[in-house]
Amino acid sequence: MISRLEERQAETDMGGNVYKLRQARSGEGKRSGYRVIVFFKSKFRTFFVYGFSKSNKENIDEGELNVFKVRAKDSFSLTDDQINARIKKRTLIEIFKETDHEKI
Repeated sequence: MISRLEERQAETDMGGNVYKLRQARSGEGKRSGYRVIVFFKSKFRTFFVYGFSKSNKENIDEGELNVFKVRAKDSFSLTDDQINARIKKRTLIEIFKETDHEKI
């Protein structure tokens, strides 16, 4: 997913560093699959914030989008120490980390 964002191939740029990506279901195409909302500036700071099944929800509404834009701005203003503190408290979960070219 991040490589698609890096290559500017996101399905929907919703503004304010908020992107919607389509993710295929196993054995099916992207069209009837999942939608993932991410905050993206670079591969080093990408926040996966919301996912939903296309069969359960057509799309996010304008109010949700506005909240996501505010949260994206807040997320990208966090310092490394603030991010690490949230990871330690488990209010933020790190799902991928790359350090010195080593994937963990």
